[in-house]
Amino acid sequence: MNFEKENFPRHIAIIMDGNRRWAKKRGLPAKLGHKEGAKTLEKIVRYANKIGLEYITVYAFSTENWKRTEDEVSSLMLLLQNYLDDYSKRADTENIKVKILGDVTVLSKNMQQSIAKCEQRTKDNTGVTFNIALNYGGRNEIVNAVKIIAEQIKNGKMTVEDITEETISNNLYTKGEPDPDLVIRTSGELRTSNFLPWQIVYSEFLFSDKLWPDFTEDDLDNAILEYQKRNRKFGGK
Repeated sequence: MNFEKENFPRHIAIIMDGNRRWAKKRGLPAKLGHKEGAKTLEKIVRYANKIGLEYITVYAFSTENWKRTEDEVSSLMLLLQNYLDDYSKRADTENIKVKILGDVTVLSKNMQQSIAKCEQRTKDNTGVTFNIALNYGGRNEIVNAVKIIAEQIKNGKMTVEDITEETISNNLYTKGEPDPDLVIRTSGELRTSNFLPWQIVYSEFLFSDKLWPDFTEDDLDNAILEYQKRNRKFGGK
């Protein structure tokens, strides 16, 4: 695919919705839908790296997802842990940098170890930065940033007057990264579901009726082409 180089997005964020519906349509358990969704994710991230995308952020598990059944949560966590372990093993052959966005302190020790190992093994890779939002909640992220800033003020390291938008951004999980240019949500749902509320205020949105396991490289191409047709004004005329 030939894209316009001067209008190519640096950062794409994806709300991967529809794994459970994909499974239900086929009479399968939810965990098989998540497994198929993981295969799609691997394919899309690899393709994003191939076409030169700098950052891709995916919504893997929200702070609200703990409300699901214990069996589904356990299966999803095991799938994610295996996913991270596999990336660690392939770190030297795939130039992809993995980062986790979210509160990992409540996750199992084994999961925390897998996260630390994967981030460490891939930290020097220079291809696409693959952000996995895991136990992530956008409002919670902002609350944590406010607490960090309040602590700095309390300790005399800064004043209230020093607080700017940059101050907030520099205390989020995505510190040092550009905000998403494009947000894609699959399965036809038309909401952001507490995903990157600070970072996506000027992002372009694209909603696809496809369920996530059915999302393809061509769909990503078409999303980028649609993005390139748009005129981003950032509040201007």
